[in-house]
Amino acid sequence: MTSQRDRKHIFERLRSGVVPERGLEAFAVGVEKQRAEIGRLLDLAEADEGVFKFLRGGYGCGKTFMARLAVLDAQARNFATSFVVVSENDLQFHRFDHVYRKVVQELSTSSCPRGALGDIIDRWIAKVEDALIAGGADENAPDFDGTVQKRIQDDITTLTGGKAPEDLGRVLRHVFKLKQAGKVSEAGALMSWLGGSENVSAAEKKAAGIKGDITSKDAMAYLRGIVEVVKAAGYEGLVIVIDEVETILRSRSDVRGKSLNGIRQILDDADSFKGVLWVFTGTPDFFDTPRGVKGLQPLHDRIRFHEEGGFVSLRQPQLELKPFDGDRLKDVGMRLRDLYPMADPNIVAQRVTQEVISRRVAEVTKGFGGDVKIVPRQFLRSLVNLFDTIAENPEADLPALRVVADLDPTIVETRAAEGKTPIEYEAEPDDDKGYPVTSVEF
Repeated sequence: MTSQRDRKHIFERLRSGVVPERGLEAFAVGVEKQRAEIGRLLDLAEADEGVFKFLRGGYGCGKTFMARLAVLDAQARNFATSFVVVSENDLQFHRFDHVYRKVVQELSTSSCPRGALGDIIDRWIAKVEDALIAGGADENAPDFDGTVQKRIQDDITTLTGGKAPEDLGRVLRHVFKLKQAGKVSEAGALMSWLGGSENVSAAEKKAAGIKGDITSKDAMAYLRGIVEVVKAAGYEGLVIVIDEVETILRSRSDVRGKSLNGIRQILDDADSFKGVLWVFTGTPDFFDTPRGVKGLQPLHDRIRFHEEGGFVSLRQPQLELKPFDGDRLKDVGMRLRDLYPMADPNIVAQRVTQEVISRRVAEVTKGFGGDVKIVPRQFLRSLVNLFDTIAENPEADLPALRVVADLDPTIVETRAAEGKTPIEYEAEPDDDKGYPVTSVEF
């Protein structure tokens, strides 16, 4: 049952043409098999396997929707999650300290929708204290806090097999010490440092016995430590979504090569991140062209997309998402109609019949030359606007509401409608030559 709060969230996001972060299961249509495959991978992660998946689909296939739905399904199964969008401005994938910072900043749980690192660490430390007390330690003893600090260090060493950076244990011990002394601001500064911030003062770092910042070279080791803390805090594991990875295609050739090698190294090391599911989303252009994955042979070989006699296995590294068709759009429309939040939902339900929704699909599709797969976002915005108009004008003449306003397609939608790749970039003479296999400092 979708709550009224989630219903309001859904429609507010759809009005802006953005995928909602909650309530997606209420109008998820035509992705049952793909969702089950993500469920299979969550089973493996829950069994302490390290796994990965690439969501493959063209513009309008619902990659971000499916990735958001995977996050919700994971949180419902008591996983922590992180949803990261690749961006030219604040996330360059060839710098893993950037990736680490975004992953940690976007940590979420079912009870803490964003910035959950502090909550996770507090839960873990509470479990450390409880374990000591259960083992006979006196929580009122003057040396109890010192015992907790030692156990924090010992547990980090044990959980990571001694592979965690020494500064990770130092910071966690000092955060506990500061909080016990009521120095919340100072503890917050160290939490920011642990989250990858480069703006923590030298004095605050010196007080904790650490130097410098988390670099690209050691970021992966810190992430491994964070993963173990997540599990020790009581969560089943961690799901990390890297959305819109095709943005890499816009980068310079040397940056693309480093970024693709970075992905390759993540996959090569994925099985050592026990309990982690990595989910990447990308377009066929990203996977199938020499400018993208196909240009780095070891990565291409690792995640190559296969068809067998016209059939595509869901269990291969790339999970294919199919374009929308008219029937699927109508089904989504009907489900959204029934979710629309208002005091008397019958007003919209009675006026927006299945026939009205079918006409709306045809009208919006017509604006894109009849190409249904291009229009889901525009269709949803148009349909929500229809719901809103009826709710605000319940006595209005319905035929007057049938006409769809002139569409204002995005550049990406226009390019897709013209049969061009959604991501615009300058072709380079060496696009077909591929990339050397290199080691990126993680």
